[in-house]
Amino acid sequence: MLQGLLTGLVVTGIAAALYLAAAARVIRQYERGVVLRFGRLMGSVRGPGFTMVVPVVDRMHKVNMQIVTMPVPAQDGITRDNVTVRVDAVIYFKVVDPVDAIIRVEDYRFAVSQMAQTSLRSILGKSDLDELLSNREKLNQGLEVMMDSPAVEWGVTIDRVEIKDVSLPEGMKRSMARQAEADRERRSRLINADAELQASRKLAQAAAVMSEQPAALQLRLLQTVVAVAAEKNSTLVLPFPVELLRFLERAGDHHAEQAPRRPEPVSDKPADSRPLGRWARSAVGGPQPGDAVQPAGVREGPQADFPLDAKRG
Repeated sequence: MLQGLLTGLVVTGIAAALYLAAAARVIRQYERGVVLRFGRLMGSVRGPGFTMVVPVVDRMHKVNMQIVTMPVPAQDGITRDNVTVRVDAVIYFKVVDPVDAIIRVEDYRFAVSQMAQTSLRSILGKSDLDELLSNREKLNQGLEVMMDSPAVEWGVTIDRVEIKDVSLPEGMKRSMARQAEADRERRSRLINADAELQASRKLAQAAAVMSEQPAALQLRLLQTVVAVAAEKNSTLVLPFPVELLRFLERAGDHHAEQAPRRPEPVSDKPADSRPLGRWARSAVGGPQPGDAVQPAGVREGPQADFPLDAKRG
């Protein structure tokens, strides 16, 4: 009798221990428990600590209430100005209503991930490349607004959305580099031109002051000579006034106008002189290039009109 009682107590204790092990639940501080009994929501949300559920009948879902950091896979899209880009982002969200996160959506993490990818592609199509590169804060706010509206119904709130990286094609990178280089070249030329303008104005003012005091030009010349000689050079450069060259040029033109003209030389050659005949040129050096060929038996000179046979007769 006593042995049977002890056996019953042992069996009861084992059963109670097994029941306690199956019914006991521990909820962490950053979690909340949602209990479903036969698929139906039971009571309120269980808080952190030790709690009990009915084994086999109840099923408790633990929901993490921490801020979740979820990377958004890189998305290929075309901007509003028809540029192909590849953008990835990161999203920060947390559950504010555990019941809605369990009841209203099957898997709130997967839903938030898909919604983030869709919103990222949508914001890419509405933005220009310059806005995507330089005004990311505005795009981040736009993504947050687009994702926060449907997420509220799931018991999830979007804490923050950030575009992490923007990848451009190599051809676009080279084009942007050339554009930046050309812009810097333009600004450097403008700066140089502005410096030349300011320097010319200062030089004009200095020339006006020196024109009032001619001795200032000589002092400036001496200062230049001293500055050149201070470099310990073997060559000394002395500036030569340009006005002196102009004075010498004007003086030369004045003397050239006042100089008397020389009479033209008178030629001793008679007006009716004829060129030497072939016999004279042959005595000097033979026929010259360009001489006319005379027919045989005809002689140049005063007797050129008479044939040789007639002269002999």
